Amino acid sequence: MKISVELTLTPIQDDYEPSIIHFIKQMRESGLTVLENPLSTQVYGDYDQVMKVLTTEIKEVFEMMDKGLLYMKIVKSDRSDYEPHF
Repeated sequence: MKISVELTLTPIQDDYEPSIIHFIKQMRESGLTVLENPLSTQVYGDYDQVMKVLTTEIKEVFEMMDKGLLYMKIVKSDRSDYEPHF
């Protein structure tokens, strides 16, 4: 089953950039399809593979920060090729 996941990582601390950069770099190296914009990161792939990578990387980045939030949306389909038709 293919899924699309939108992630917004928000460290609640002054020195927030290193953990965000680390997380995005790990996502890029995961072998999954990863798209980024200034507000979020989208990850696309097989459910089991995506969730395995996210479980590992979310734990690692949470250990890097004192406090933080991660917003996640999951869609059951691969939306990586989405283009607006308007």
